[in-house]
Amino acid sequence: MARTGRPREFDRDQALDAALTLFWEQGYEPTSLNQLKAHMGNISPASFYAAFGSKEALFREVVQRYLETYGQVMAPLWDQTLSPRDAIESTLRGSARMQTSRTHPAGCMIVLGACNCSPENQPVQTLLETERARSRSGFAACVKRAIANEELAASPATETLPTLFATFLHGLSCEARDGNRAKQLDAAITTLMQLWDSLAIQRGQVSHSP
Repeated sequence: MARTGRPREFDRDQALDAALTLFWEQGYEPTSLNQLKAHMGNISPASFYAAFGSKEALFREVVQRYLETYGQVMAPLWDQTLSPRDAIESTLRGSARMQTSRTHPAGCMIVLGACNCSPENQPVQTLLETERARSRSGFAACVKRAIANEELAASPATETLPTLFATFLHGLSCEARDGNRAKQLDAAITTLMQLWDSLAIQRGQVSHSP
């Protein structure tokens, strides 16, 4: 019997998760369409293009999937029920645990997924740059709220905190890829948060849980 040419059916969610893992592990440019189709269940080219449109469109969908799942470790930055200090500390500790988990590729896909693209793929790199800028703005909002609440004094040192925290956060990806485990990174976060405490406005004895 002659084939109709109709693309065979596949589980779209499973295929998307497989693409996420591959892009996270290898990055956008090194990942080929053939690798994607193979990891996504050996789907046909017709099925791939019908479901996702293009490699770039797939990557954009994968990034959104990542943000809605693994990327939720950043949510405390915008949680107004947390103190600014707790919001930042929870974000850093949660991200360190996520990035060093053995259940998925190490590091952060938003940092590692498209950090050295050729000019034709600049829109992909810009997509992740925008997400990293959003993280910086989250740290800045926490610091601004701490100053408004008189938890931190406005000073040149305080103004550097958003950049300091964002630099640490993004650097976690390299540490995780190099095999640094959560315990060491957690200890480093404890030391980092001591800088916040050194800039805090003291109102009697203030204690923070480790």
